Amino acid sequence: MKTDIFKFDLPEGLIANYPAEPRDSARLLHILPNGSLEDKIVADLDSLLRPDDVLVFNDTKVIPARLNGHRDSAQIELTLFKQENLSDWTVLAKKARRLKENDKIEFTPDFYATVLKKNEAGSVLIRFSKAGADLMAALHQVGIMPLPPYIKREKGGKESDKADYQTIYARYEGAVAAPTAGLHFTQDLFNRLDKKGIERLFLTLHVGGGTFLPVKVSDTDNHKMHAEYGVLTEEVADKINAAKRAGRRIIPVGTTSLRLLESAADDGGIVHPFCGETSIFITPGYHFKVIDALFTNFHLSESTLFMLVCAFAGIDRMKAAYHHAIKQKYRFFSYGDACLIEKQDV
Repeated sequence: MKTDIFKFDLPEGLIANYPAEPRDSARLLHILPNGSLEDKIVADLDSLLRPDDVLVFNDTKVIPARLNGHRDSAQIELTLFKQENLSDWTVLAKKARRLKENDKIEFTPDFYATVLKKNEAGSVLIRFSKAGADLMAALHQVGIMPLPPYIKREKGGKESDKADYQTIYARYEGAVAAPTAGLHFTQDLFNRLDKKGIERLFLTLHVGGGTFLPVKVSDTDNHKMHAEYGVLTEEVADKINAAKRAGRRIIPVGTTSLRLLESAADDGGIVHPFCGETSIFITPGYHFKVIDALFTNFHLSESTLFMLVCAFAGIDRMKAAYHHAIKQKYRFFSYGDACLIEKQDV
């Protein structure tokens, strides 16, 4: 499938640089099964869902994954991309061509990294001088939140992003990008969802740096999806399967939750416990096995995430929805507004 099918033009002024305050005051585009559209806000979500719906959240926690260091007198900026073991990470490096094997990149006098290998497309394999919990402590000391490049910040970032770029239910550290659909939820909204009887379940998918990478091939068949580590417990799998048997809707919050749910399901739609990496790439023609609706943000043109929502809702339907959102000046991307997509009529 040609990548340019998923292209749309977005005015730069609609890219959100800051989240809505409060979080659930962000706008929400409700895309109904027949394709009609309703302009709402996220705080309306409890009134749009059914009392027996099940929301599935990704409780990964973003680590301060952007580091500013130096090699001799040269400044080096690294963004953690994928963890390989307790001390080794694949990273994206600005000016990676200047780096060579065995180079030492210093962040503080007792915290540094050594270049092990240079990979394709500007990525580098490094080994930190600390590992495990000690490495995480060092990252929290000197790292900054890894905001995507379309969010404009000074080099050191803003203190407010440490909270803004984290869901209120983040639990397990390991993500280098936020599951951004979840950023819209507040405790007040959770209380109202609970009052209505809407069940909340949690899985973990550590969002990788590949989220930031554009699709650089002209045909989706030639795109290699990045792998991300996820965990879906037996308890959660059992609850999802029981809900499905009872005819209740399963609604992932965000594309990361959706991808892990679909990765954990067999062809019969039964969800199994999952612990490992998934590189599932969902494009139009994919048969969804688990989900019945989707709560998600507005995604980048020609991105794997926009391809995914088009697979679920239909290309023409999503392009019409995005056209409406642009015309109505919805805010896009990580800190932007959201949409609730109902499964389309067939």
